[in-house]
Amino acid sequence: MNLVIDIGNNYFKLAVFGNETLMYSKSGKSSVLEEIIPRLIEDFPKIKFSLISNVSNVSDSTIKKILWSKEIKIFDFASSLKLPFTVKYKTIETLGNDRLALVAAAVKLYPNSNNLIIDAGTCLTADFISDKNIYFGGMISPGIEMRYKSLKNYTAKLPKLKKSNNFKFPADSTTGSMHAGVIGGVLNEISGFIEQLINKYKNVNIILTGGDAEFLSKTLKITIFANQNFILEGLNSILNLNKH
Repeated sequence: MNLVIDIGNNYFKLAVFGNETLMYSKSGKSSVLEEIIPRLIEDFPKIKFSLISNVSNVSDSTIKKILWSKEIKIFDFASSLKLPFTVKYKTIETLGNDRLALVAAAVKLYPNSNNLIIDAGTCLTADFISDKNIYFGGMISPGIEMRYKSLKNYTAKLPKLKKSNNFKFPADSTTGSMHAGVIGGVLNEISGFIEQLINKYKNVNIILTGGDAEFLSKTLKITIFANQNFILEGLNSILNLNKH
């Protein structure tokens, strides 16, 4: 059995796999992860391998000690691990674990396809892998919340708003203009990148994931709406490739 753990600054996701079959998944605040792991190992005593992706400032040393005490072999996720695709990214050592895991998930779940994975989280990222299993890279820009905060923090009079897709363009108020700029800007940004790829590659799977995915899916015509286990599938795929 495999245990994969994705640790963020505030929240974690984890899953137990029987090789490739998802058996259990859980998410929550990263601060309680150390309490959860011992109980999880009791419930799944056949766990032999673990992959930890930690992009936070939270120490995972206690978690590793718990796993080591149960003779579970631990892999730290890094770009130096074997990956299930060819990488054409020039600075792979700077590439985020989350982006690599999402691409790995796309390869596993939608093989031999052109896949564009859009992650609408703290940052907005888009990553493209071709049907020849070649990862070309993508783009990074501020996420929705970051855009609203920047308008408030870097101006004297603009308010802090909560996200809303109830807007029009041209907008006839300041708050309406802000919603049009932020949400309309994100939607047009994503649509523009999708159009570029479809013009070049014709058949492209558009996969939407991340915290704001459901919000954006109400407006975007996305073919695939990935659930919260999508990145965990990618981490497990990478673990299976490296554990032997």
